[in-house]
Amino acid sequence: MQPINEMKLEFSSKSSNESFARVVAAAFVSQIDPTLDELADVKTAVSEAVTNAIIHGYENKPGFVKMICKLFPDTVEITIEDQGIGIEDIDLARQPLYTSKPDMDRSGMGFTVMENFMDKVEIESEGGKGTVVRMYKTFKSVVK
Repeated sequence: MQPINEMKLEFSSKSSNESFARVVAAAFVSQIDPTLDELADVKTAVSEAVTNAIIHGYENKPGFVKMICKLFPDTVEITIEDQGIGIEDIDLARQPLYTSKPDMDRSGMGFTVMENFMDKVEIESEGGKGTVVRMYKTFKSVVK
């Protein structure tokens, strides 16, 4: 199925851009009139994915994060992509409380949060080439 609308955004891997990404995603998704709770879910998941890209993908080094949003009549597909260090073991990284940065006081709940707030989360990663996180949410408020 073709999306009814689509957007692509690329921004520097700076922590200050996490809030920018979440607001852009929410504004884009607002076109199909989701509830405030559904918008909050999207914003939270985008925050987690972008933060992971910046902190874990680039380890706070310069780089770019790409966000692609595809809007369907009642669903959004959001992709967050980096070209950072990649994830060695995706299954391990998805485990609640696992963190590769315990010295940074990280909670290890990023993927768990994404999975709880979105309907589906797919992760592709290759060492030294980066990570792609694709998240899907169907909005029950607009399902006909």
